[in-house]
Amino acid sequence: MVTSAPDRVAVVGAGVAGLAAARGFVRAGASVKVFEKARAPGGRISTRRAEDFAFDHGAQYFTCRDPRFAEILEPMRRSGGVAPWQGRIRSLRRGRIAALREETERLVGVPGMSALSRALAAGLEVEAQCRIEAVERSERGWTLRPAQGEPAGPFDAVVVATPAPQAVPLLEAAPRLHRAVSAVRMQPCWAALVAFASPLGAALDGAFVEQSPLAWAARNGSKPDRPAADCWVLHATPAWSEANLEDEPEPIGARLLDAFAEALDRKLPAPEWLRTHRWRYASTNQPLGQPYLWDTTARMGVCGDWGDGGRVERAVLSGDALAHAACGAE
Repeated sequence: MVTSAPDRVAVVGAGVAGLAAARGFVRAGASVKVFEKARAPGGRISTRRAEDFAFDHGAQYFTCRDPRFAEILEPMRRSGGVAPWQGRIRSLRRGRIAALREETERLVGVPGMSALSRALAAGLEVEAQCRIEAVERSERGWTLRPAQGEPAGPFDAVVVATPAPQAVPLLEAAPRLHRAVSAVRMQPCWAALVAFASPLGAALDGAFVEQSPLAWAARNGSKPDRPAADCWVLHATPAWSEANLEDEPEPIGARLLDAFAEALDRKLPAPEWLRTHRWRYASTNQPLGQPYLWDTTARMGVCGDWGDGGRVERAVLSGDALAHAACGAE
């Protein structure tokens, strides 16, 4: 069945899946507006800066295995906005550092991971700090109701590109989508952002941590064009994050720093700067099982990394594929 491309599209969520979907609709000739609850696009593809420090505190890197994603990335590679991370990536367990049995090209945004989302958002109409609380359908089309301000619409089509639990209440007007996305389960991640006054001297730049509350640790300054300060990002495991989800941020940071010291099996210097960030929906333990859903009759769709992959690459491709399906052949 061939469908005509919608003329006016709303995208809820300006993570990379939503931005890729928006770009796909724009390529097809649609007028697109993206609504984002945060201050800027990007979602977990983000960089936090404070004083002389910088931290990629969400997604740490991404890979490129699909030719479609390679094509999307090519202009960013040429411009220097995306580059390989040549860091020493190891496994870490109670003081034992071991090489990985793999050869994976890990890519990062330059000078921060947020460069990727900025590139995808270029040229799009994005309304930031606008939390959409309801999506309603009438004979005139779709209307979006924000937490504050006037309703937006009507739109011919709506794409919801938020974490699955946040998408569910926005999908009530499309029962098939609502049922499917309600089955998705996501997990949290506590992140600690720490800067030391002098380099730790650990023989690694990134590590998959074993037998620890930590799942990952990375020296942010080892990535291209980052500040010289010795900044580290520590990610807790999903299970530990779930068990401590509602704890206060300050003790969480201290506990993750203790876990890092235990993993390295050495005493750490007092941090010069320490903050935490809670990603309530960071990974997926029960995915949708397909990259996106598009309801042709309702002209409503959903996409995100929680569909079938949990990686940056899969998130971008999910949005791109949804737009292709909505504007072309089902």
